[in-house]
Amino acid sequence: MKELDTKRLPAHVAIIMDGNGRWAKKRLLERVLGHEKGANSVKEIVTASRELGLRALSLYAFSEENWNRPRTEVDALMHLLRRYLIEERSEILDNNIRLVVSGRYETLPEYVKEKLFPLMEESKSNNGMFLNLCLAYSGQLEIADACRKIVQQVQAGFITPEAITPELVAKHLYIPELPPVDLMIRTSGELRVSGFLLWQIAYAEFAFPDVLWPDFTRAHLEQALAEYMSRERRFGKTSEQLRS
Repeated sequence: MKELDTKRLPAHVAIIMDGNGRWAKKRLLERVLGHEKGANSVKEIVTASRELGLRALSLYAFSEENWNRPRTEVDALMHLLRRYLIEERSEILDNNIRLVVSGRYETLPEYVKEKLFPLMEESKSNNGMFLNLCLAYSGQLEIADACRKIVQQVQAGFITPEAITPELVAKHLYIPELPPVDLMIRTSGELRVSGFLLWQIAYAEFAFPDVLWPDFTRAHLEQALAEYMSRERRFGKTSEQLRS
């Protein structure tokens, strides 16, 4: 693959890391082993994204609906998350990465939060790549939570209903500093967004590589980025308007 034009890279890439369970099933392994292998892909893709110069990387690590999975699998995912936060602390702090979290992360186990919160605090002044872990996340809940905050401001008399604009809603999302998603990737070949960053993907390009997440590598990421850069992004305009 030819070298990517870094000036045309998307600012914000969001990834639905799908296929861990199927990867394990194909190999007659326990599902948790698929998640463990998938954690290695997380490390590789975070490093690659930083080295390529992405402004933000969002990873759909655990949805609000995932709480409904078998207890043993949920516990395994939480312990993997805790281990990731411990093992990647130096990678985050030494490379100017700012760790943020989208979702109702107050519902996470205490043994996860005791590693998550300090790392978020330690990295908050970093101004390199945003690493946005979506944990206990739902795009519908994010929009509902933003609306609730705005309604409270209206009831308190700080703003009027007429002042509510898309820009105002965006300021009340979980991490308002994040730019809109330019490229959304879902691995495993599934063709749906599963409630991921519903507000932020309004004008995103989509890529659905037919590869399970544990097999997703830097080469697959670069292929998706190259495909993104080959597309014409019109934002409601015509091709003729863009050319002129």
